[in-house]
Amino acid sequence: MPKKTKHTKHKIERIQTGARMEKRIVKVLKAVAEYHDLSLGDLIEGIVLHAFEGKCAFSKESLKNISEFKRIYGLDLDASDSHQLKEK
Repeated sequence: MPKKTKHTKHKIERIQTGARMEKRIVKVLKAVAEYHDLSLGDLIEGIVLHAFEGKCAFSKESLKNISEFKRIYGLDLDASDSHQLKEK
């Protein structure tokens, strides 16, 4: 098995998930992805891979930008709202 390096590329298979998400969260995620010139899927994969290791996926500068995107899109939810959201 080849040694894994920092820049090792992995061949993967992507699938459509059909995941439903809160509208304003998606708007903020899309803005963050666009700001970093990433697809929405790539951004979410990166966030999840960081979370699986207990790491923050964003720099301090990115977190400032996210705060601004949250303000722009009226996203007033935070981590304490996780698993507590109910649809209309």
